[in-house]
Amino acid sequence: MKKLWNFNILKFVLSSTAVLMLAVPPPCQAVNATNTAFAKRLSIDIRAIQASRQGLKTTLEYIDAHPDIFPPTKLKDGRLLNREERLIVWQTWQTLLDHVLFCDALGQEYSEIYMLAEEEEKKKESAFFIALASFLAEYRFALDFIERMERNPAMHVMLNEAVPELGLEQGTYALFKFRFLNALRGAEFARLNIVYKNYADKENHPLKSMIDEDNRAIWQAGQGKGPTMTVVNAVRIVKDLGFTAWFPVQKNVSKLMGNIKVWRLEKTFVSPEQIKKLQKKLQPGDILLQRREWYASNIGIPGFWAHAALYIGGPEEREQFFSDPLVVEWLAAQGSEGGSLESLLRKRYPDKYKLSKAPREDHHRPRVLEAIGEGVSFTTLEHSAAADSLAVLRPRLSKNAKAQAIIRAFHYSGRPYDFNFDFQTDSELVCSELIYKAYEKSDSHEGLSLATKEVLGRKIISPNDIAQLFDQEYGQEKRQFEFIAFLDGDEGEHQAVEKDVETFRTSWKRPKWHILTQELKDISLRNK
Repeated sequence: MKKLWNFNILKFVLSSTAVLMLAVPPPCQAVNATNTAFAKRLSIDIRAIQASRQGLKTTLEYIDAHPDIFPPTKLKDGRLLNREERLIVWQTWQTLLDHVLFCDALGQEYSEIYMLAEEEEKKKESAFFIALASFLAEYRFALDFIERMERNPAMHVMLNEAVPELGLEQGTYALFKFRFLNALRGAEFARLNIVYKNYADKENHPLKSMIDEDNRAIWQAGQGKGPTMTVVNAVRIVKDLGFTAWFPVQKNVSKLMGNIKVWRLEKTFVSPEQIKKLQKKLQPGDILLQRREWYASNIGIPGFWAHAALYIGGPEEREQFFSDPLVVEWLAAQGSEGGSLESLLRKRYPDKYKLSKAPREDHHRPRVLEAIGEGVSFTTLEHSAAADSLAVLRPRLSKNAKAQAIIRAFHYSGRPYDFNFDFQTDSELVCSELIYKAYEKSDSHEGLSLATKEVLGRKIISPNDIAQLFDQEYGQEKRQFEFIAFLDGDEGEHQAVEKDVETFRTSWKRPKWHILTQELKDISLRNK
């Protein structure tokens, strides 16, 4: 029998059982958290599922806004797309999968909390709403996506192709349809709705409007084309996959779900010792590229490197670094007393400057400025660098340019995180946007030349693009970055390993779900 399994396909089929765990208690351990900690986490995750659902909705809106690529009505014959159009289709496909994977992860986590017998009823109810909202969001927009893709017969072939640069392997779309267009999924939808209707407090829940809207859309699809699509596609799915899709679900789902760490919140691979050692190499203005597995902030950001941060150092560090006569002269011209960067920051941004010096967890002081879910924030290196993989690049710019970048970064501090990834506005910022705008080059200011790319109609530069740019410019006289360090996360060894520049140069080519690839390969080898 032909074997079609790969890590993406396996993940989708396995995770289709995630919310089914509401019906069959999974083997899990109690969540050790106080009510206060749980309430804080709940608030963050409610915003996260709302943002991910908006990402799914935006993806469908983008499809509808481009009828030249995605036809509004069913074609008799498949229309061939050119390379540029196919890239847009693949980008759209990957973005949708990103959000589906996040909904799966969040739904699984909260379904496990819901099934814990010792949890209080209010906590179980809150967990149920997030698990349900995750289930409905991915189900609704998956049906919408499939309906649109099936209008052009050529899409079935295109979306099942392997796209290594996006981490997509052969047959992914066929399994995606198998997962959502089947009676089991529809039956689970109906059963969860019965449970939902029995919660009296749902009227005041922040996810109610979202849940109700998605419910209506799914019921409408069921009364229209939904059931017909399920029957029609069943023949195609069996033709594509045979019965191979059944075996892992029946035999290995418990073992695999136990090994795949959907939320490894308490441990990252970069150790405190490695961070302490790394700090000695850093200078104000350095750029940190980071990778954390299974974090909501990864969603919608293309490529392996999903986060970027600006190392600003502490006050004493900056005073020493920017004490060169030319920098002092430039700072004095900007209105600084005595040509001190600290004096200028205090003068221009008094409240932000106080915040930048306030001790954080374990009395560590902030040394990093980054755009995270809470907004553009001052964070400690100990907190920010606690990632699964971490790289440091140093802009090959003058100290004047780096001082200016830090001043600009202070200007943006406190602004909300931009879940829409819109570089056109300064009112909200995403992580790489902070780097882009801090080091933005102009006729009168030295900076970095960071070319943006269009993803789903928005001009952005991702952290992965910065790594790619380093690789492309490496060895050239006018290269923009110097390599400082690379700590590479190894899921099998449960640690980050120091790697050389040549290994880093290829890191941007890794699939989006690189460590998941490592994990499933390790499991496969152990099971042989």
